[in-house]
Amino acid sequence: MLLEVIATTVNDAVLAERHGADRIELISGILEGGLTPSLGLMEGVREAVGIPVRVMVRPHARSFRYDKADVETMLRDIRHIAAIGGLSVVMGMLRRDRTVDEELLKQLLQAADGMEVTFHRAFDEAEDQLEALEILSRYPQVTDILTSGGQRTAPEGAERIAVLERLSSAKSVSILAGSGLTASGLREFLGETAVERVHFGSAVREDSDPLRPIDPGRLQEVRSILDLWGK
Repeated sequence: MLLEVIATTVNDAVLAERHGADRIELISGILEGGLTPSLGLMEGVREAVGIPVRVMVRPHARSFRYDKADVETMLRDIRHIAAIGGLSVVMGMLRRDRTVDEELLKQLLQAADGMEVTFHRAFDEAEDQLEALEILSRYPQVTDILTSGGQRTAPEGAERIAVLERLSSAKSVSILAGSGLTASGLREFLGETAVERVHFGSAVREDSDPLRPIDPGRLQEVRSILDLWGK
C-alpha cells in the first residue's frame, strides 16, 4: 500500500518520511488545492528526504485551463524541477469542454522527459472520467491519477473509485485516492474500493488543520492501518 502525504514545508517532508509516508506531494497554497512551490523549497525538500517527491506544477487556482503565458510558466517550472534532479511532477489540464487537454499534456510530458507524473484532481472535473482514464492510460509517463471519484471527498466517491481501480488494473496508470480520507474510515474505504494507493493531507496534520504541521501520531495510525490491511 502506497501512502502519499502532502508537504508544504521542509519539516513536513521530514516528518512525513520519518513517520510512514512512501512518497511526498510537495505544494504551496494548500487551501487552494495546491500550487507550484518555490524553487528553494523544492531544493530543500530534495536534500532533506530520501523518499520520492512529486512537485505540483500549477500556476494558479482559477481553473484547470491554461493560456499561453500559463503554459510558458509551467514549462519553466518543469525545467527548474528537472534541473534539481530526483523529483517528479504533478499536473493536470482540461479544455473548456472539460475533456483532457491532450495537446498540452503531450507538451508538458515532453518537457518532463524522464520524470514520472501524477495527473491531479483536474480529473475530478472531467466531463467523462472513464474517457479521461483511457486518454491518460496512453501515456506510460503518467503513473498515477489523483481522484476523489468526482465527488467532494473520496469516501463520497468510493463507488466510482472502485470502478476506476478495476478499469486501471490492467493499465500502466494507477488510481491514487485522496481528499477527505481519515484513519477512522480508512478500513471501510479500502474494502469498498480495493485501491492500493492513498493520498493524505489534512487528516494527518495537527487538529486536522491544513495549515498546521504534520502530526506524527496521526500519520503513524494511518501507516499502521495500511500495513495491516489484507493480512
